[in-house]
Amino acid sequence: MNFIVEKKSPYDLKTTIERFKALLPSQGFGVLWELNFKDKLSEKGFELQDNFWVFEVCNPSKADKVLNEWIKTGYFLPCKMAAYEQDGEVFIGLPRPVELIALLTPDDLLRSYAEEVEMALTDIIDKVVSEEEVNI
Repeated sequence: MNFIVEKKSPYDLKTTIERFKALLPSQGFGVLWELNFKDKLSEKGFELQDNFWVFEVCNPSKADKVLNEWIKTGYFLPCKMAAYEQDGEVFIGLPRPVELIALLTPDDLLRSYAEEVEMALTDIIDKVVSEEEVNI
């Protein structure tokens, strides 16, 4: 099984990110923090060829459940997602929460929470790259 869920976007990077941010609330998520590695590395005197954005996203209800079940899940929170350009193509994805939690514990309840989060975020990615209209 792949450790990463990733889809190619038919949109430019700016539109892909706008669609992503607009769709997050539909599943109870929001962006807590974001970083454009290209800009940050440029500030430090380095040159990254393509834009690579990282987003930390959170669904407070789900975070509350997993943290109260086992505090060490906080090592994986918030969920990290990325959107980037490479060779003229745009991609969006995330490391799979189910695979991350399996690294720490075989606990079935935590796995079920991770599955819920993964399904929700994968649904968002599917909608980002679809032709479905999104209110931005």
